[in-house]
Amino acid sequence: VVGGTDAQPGAWPWIVSIQDPWEIGTGHVCGGSLISPQWVLTAAHCFIEARHITMWRVVIGATQLTQLGPEAQVRNIRRLLVHEHYSNISERNDIALLELDQPVQCSYYIQLACVPDAWLRVSELTTCYISGWGSTTARSGGSTDVLQEAKVRLIDVNLCNSSQWYRGAIHTHNLCAGYPQGGIDTCQGDSGGPLMCKDNTYDHFWLVGVTSWGKGCARAKQPGVYTSTQHFYSWI
Repeated sequence: VVGGTDAQPGAWPWIVSIQDPWEIGTGHVCGGSLISPQWVLTAAHCFIEARHITMWRVVIGATQLTQLGPEAQVRNIRRLLVHEHYSNISERNDIALLELDQPVQCSYYIQLACVPDAWLRVSELTTCYISGWGSTTARSGGSTDVLQEAKVRLIDVNLCNSSQWYRGAIHTHNLCAGYPQGGIDTCQGDSGGPLMCKDNTYDHFWLVGVTSWGKGCARAKQPGVYTSTQHFYSWI
């Protein structure tokens, strides 16, 4: 996350770190969201070149990846379900599910995310956040040790698709979020993680998007692009 701040432990209790043991450092590759005790929602593009997926690990309840506290739980992946119409060229249907080898125990630090059905008016939600262990600067790749968070706004998809912005590359099942002027955005390593918006009436968050792609990070008129969870509710 570019332009974010350190998240407090337990702030986003459904966020997970998906890790490849053959990568350097913590092995963090992508984020994801726990939607049931044994299933994680994430992005399909995280697994384009993945091998030995059952050796990968999923860390739940973490804040600092190099120092997992007793509240963190680690699981392996039993199976990966990538959307059957995912395209890595157009990034259509960039959504995937991971089944964990064992269910996780919920706690103060580990909770399930709420996926909205067709009735929620997502476009009317005004208080939204992104979170992840991805790059904190647009130029450097890699991940960051302490979970980052930032407040963003949903951006009208028609504006996001306009000639000065993404020029028709945004699909009907995408959301755009960030700021017209840039400065705050998801970046490499945040993929698969959550775009979360607070309910307008009740005190809880909706998992409205899965971090998918963007042109660079935090550029003006090039906000983060997310897969709409509402659009894929029945698939999930």
